Amino acid sequence: MKKLAIIGCGGIGTYHMTHFLGFTDIIELVGFCDLIPERAECFAEETEKGKAFTDYRVMLDEIKPEIVFVCVPPTEHGQIEYDLIDRDIPFFVEKPLALDLDIARDIRDKIKAKGLITASGFQCRYSNLVEPSMKFMDENEVIYIDGTRMGGIPEVPWWNKRSTSGGQIVEQTIHQFDIIRYLYGEPDTVFTFGTKDFIRDIEGFDTESLSTTVVKFKKGALAAISTGCYCQSGSCFDSKIVFSTKDKRAELKILDTFKIIEEKPSAREDSDGFVVKGDGALSSGEKGETIYSQKGDAGILCDRTFIEAVISGDGSKIRSPYDDALRSVEFTLACNESIDTGLPVKIKGE
Repeated sequence: MKKLAIIGCGGIGTYHMTHFLGFTDIIELVGFCDLIPERAECFAEETEKGKAFTDYRVMLDEIKPEIVFVCVPPTEHGQIEYDLIDRDIPFFVEKPLALDLDIARDIRDKIKAKGLITASGFQCRYSNLVEPSMKFMDENEVIYIDGTRMGGIPEVPWWNKRSTSGGQIVEQTIHQFDIIRYLYGEPDTVFTFGTKDFIRDIEGFDTESLSTTVVKFKKGALAAISTGCYCQSGSCFDSKIVFSTKDKRAELKILDTFKIIEEKPSAREDSDGFVVKGDGALSSGEKGETIYSQKGDAGILCDRTFIEAVISGDGSKIRSPYDDALRSVEFTLACNESIDTGLPVKIKGE
């Protein structure tokens, strides 16, 4: 039984808390910290045992947790992680890890030096859709990837400014960028266009309302990844990731479905019996679809895998440790750099 504490009791902290309440066979919930006292107190009341704090250092020193989940806004990462590393406490940190790559890289290096077990909040990697997706990648040559995520604006004030959220690419659509990385491979170069023209009714809103990124991957494929927060209805767009090969495609709706669509080009005979294949614009013939559906909450497996790794001392089953998650952060921050400079950005992968 390990003692677990949470730093940050807002929306994402609540998401993890719903999982922890089902893990009482392996953890003891002992501490909850938030700058808004009522949030931490609400968590403590739910467990009837844990204690509420507004200063995470006081919490760490008083209750001495053995596992900590860091669920704070993007700009608050840094000192919290350093204090956890200094105390040799394994931690799970929510994406996007940090908005400053130098800080994130330094944290990564210190984690490695201490040999700490860590994980990050890329729960999509734990979906049961990952296995058939990986199989598709192994058996087919992916040539083009098309990814989209269209939605609205979260109801938290820090999200409206790119300086505090990182913008939609970094704070939300990083899940799409990450799963594409995880399934297909590492990016080489990005070139991103962004516009702020379509959100006009929120005072102080200064991040992109729509962006499109072209990606060149190290393995050769190209991708177009678009994201927008201008939507007011689910009918706005059908968000998904399409992996295209020469003779079939796969469509991934994250945490929903994975569909393989096989197309057989049809041929027709002319009046003299000759087969006509056309000028390259293939038409659909027989069509076969294989559909896999999401089962359960992938976040439960994500959280429990990390906790069990800390208990056993074996982090090999963690699909997104800090150092790997950092590569997805670099991927998305490169898009912001491209928007700002108007130039392609090479991803170093340091």
